[in-house]
Amino acid sequence: MSDHAADKALEDRLIDFLQHSPSPWHATTNLAARLEAAGYRPLKETDSWKLSLGKKYYVTRNDSALIAFQLPDSSLEAMRMVGAHTDSPALRLKPQPAIVNKGWLQLGVQVYGGALLAPWFDRDLGIAGRVHVRRADGTLQGVLLNVAEPVAIIPSLAIHMDREANNGRALNAQTQMAPLMMQGGDAPDFDRLLKQWIEHEHAIEVADIVDFELGFYDVQPPARVGVNGEMIASARLDNLLSCFIGVEALLAADGRQGALFVANDHEEVGSASACGAQGPFLADVLRRVNSALGEPGDEGFVRLIQRSLMISCDNAHAVHPNFTDKHDPNHGPSLNAGPVIKVNASQRYATNSATGALFHEICREAGVPVQQFVTRADMGCGSTIGPITATELGVPTIDVGVPQFGMHSIRETAGSRDPAYLIRALKVFFDRPELAID
Repeated sequence: MSDHAADKALEDRLIDFLQHSPSPWHATTNLAARLEAAGYRPLKETDSWKLSLGKKYYVTRNDSALIAFQLPDSSLEAMRMVGAHTDSPALRLKPQPAIVNKGWLQLGVQVYGGALLAPWFDRDLGIAGRVHVRRADGTLQGVLLNVAEPVAIIPSLAIHMDREANNGRALNAQTQMAPLMMQGGDAPDFDRLLKQWIEHEHAIEVADIVDFELGFYDVQPPARVGVNGEMIASARLDNLLSCFIGVEALLAADGRQGALFVANDHEEVGSASACGAQGPFLADVLRRVNSALGEPGDEGFVRLIQRSLMISCDNAHAVHPNFTDKHDPNHGPSLNAGPVIKVNASQRYATNSATGALFHEICREAGVPVQQFVTRADMGCGSTIGPITATELGVPTIDVGVPQFGMHSIRETAGSRDPAYLIRALKVFFDRPELAID
């Protein structure tokens, strides 16, 4: 396959993954299916694990977080780890969302994460997530739901009624963000529609909707954008792009070293959950792996962690041509110019000079360009799972990511060549016999 054909195939896989992953539960299901097709064996946390050197496994938690790992072909000395997260800012439905107002059925929402609200107006919205139902035979069952049709919209208020709209105004998520769904509808219609959608998607007869975790999403499909296809535009690039990149790199690895990919949930709301980076999911898996194949006891586990390395992958802010003053003059990453090392003196990113130097070396070995990002000294800085994972495990960690525009918008933009760059770098990392820096 030519380089151009390989790049096109990679972009096609990315676009397909993004389009079919409208929620963390769908993303995790799709990642698991890709891993299983490549020979990774599923594990359950409630089972006793029998692990073998040279084998490949994956495990999920809450159906929204995933850890996949390949065990080395010889002794377990270290784990080369890459981390990302499955969740993205969104509008999530309230438990009793139905609102009837001026002849319209609307659905009340909660803002999940630090979402940019203005881009949600005038978008064709579908609904996706997880629903627990009571079937007609009385059994409880959890199912995924993806209503990939424009079933709702949040119309803008006309400029004639808000002459100051273009001068900037605060948006009230309680009173101004409820999507319109059905004219002439009543509150019970939402429950009826949910049952119809589930029966249609899963061919099961639903007696009752017991509970759900659902959100709206833009049904506009991902696309290549630009005269030469320089950009990928899609919802949820932060951070499904890193999930895709991490799994692609893991599947491309030679399988000789200990390597692991973790996709946590709930990063956008602080990571404090059983399946978030602040929770015990990763530590639980690593302790079980070490117990089966590593040095025994607490000391053996600490030695494994300190011989390992975590690369936290979360997208970086590319310098926006229309807002160049928002970047430090010497640290403005460009699209299609390679992965970005993210640095913050206040530890909002986990990078230090040792881990940064190692990633520079990895990129050099991979023949990949590398960039750096530092927030302006007079602006606040976001964070990632990197510092949280480093704090919870004590593992040496670096924060990197591909550059993008419009982070936390309903539709974001990244460079079409950058995913391949980072995959190449992470493959070198997964295959590297040595991680230590003298």
